[in-house]
Amino acid sequence: MTLIVTACWSSSVTLVLIFLTNMSVSFFTVIRAKVVGKKQLRDGPFGTMRYTIKQMKMYKGFEKVQHVQHIYTDASESLCGVKFEINKYQYLITGRVYDDKVYTGLCNFNERWERLSLAQKKGFNHRYQLGCNCRIKPCHYLPCFVTSKNECLWTDMLSHFGYPGYQSRHYACIQQKEGYCSWYRGMTTRDKTIINATDP
Repeated sequence: MTLIVTACWSSSVTLVLIFLTNMSVSFFTVIRAKVVGKKQLRDGPFGTMRYTIKQMKMYKGFEKVQHVQHIYTDASESLCGVKFEINKYQYLITGRVYDDKVYTGLCNFNERWERLSLAQKKGFNHRYQLGCNCRIKPCHYLPCFVTSKNECLWTDMLSHFGYPGYQSRHYACIQQKEGYCSWYRGMTTRDKTIINATDP
């Protein structure tokens, strides 16, 4: 997830690594949608919950599906099924496409749109795509360094266990004109900051 730091895309780590590395994103989809209905399907010993959605926007996944009408997840939360509220909120939903169906779970990044930071919303709308050639390098313990010019060092793991870290909520790893990747924080014109690949 969330994971949410660059443009080409696990919960916390999901979003980050999904929207960040070129990890076969052809089978991954990211959408903003409102959940308008649900039905439990009796397919298997535990069943599947099928949510009917009203898709607002698709950010990733055009290669596999043009428009998503249903989201599938395990019926039980104990089996990593996701619970969405009906007719209340818009959600950012990530999932995998299998047999033309979108499946999601607790290991995917799913969040109410209103709870995303302004930087994350801007990232999904346009900024993350500037980082498709960049690679996020997680830093689990110090010292850690970048080893190539297309890497951004992700340090949220040091203090936030990946999510919801300040870096992933307020920065995007994008490629600069010189070919180097670095963390970018786009705020107002008075607070535009580009930090080097080892920060923050």
